[in-house]
Amino acid sequence: SAVIEAVAGAARQNNLKGHRMISGAGHDAQILSRCYRSGMIFIPSRNGISHHPDEFSTDDQIVSGVQVLLDAVRQLAV
Repeated sequence: SAVIEAVAGAARQNNLKGHRMISGAGHDAQILSRCYRSGMIFIPSRNGISHHPDEFSTDDQIVSGVQVLLDAVRQLAV
């Protein structure tokens, strides 16, 4: 989809490694995709722990994820 391509392009533009994943979880994007183009951006989490009080990502990882989001939205807004 255009959203996934924009996210992948934004990651490359920011020299970030990434790969496409299919999430089995019931994220909001799963519901929104019925009506809107959607995608998700995942950032690294220490030991791969997610959705748990022990989940931790560094400030730099969070900033990189936000930058990818911003760049993808800018690309899609054209």
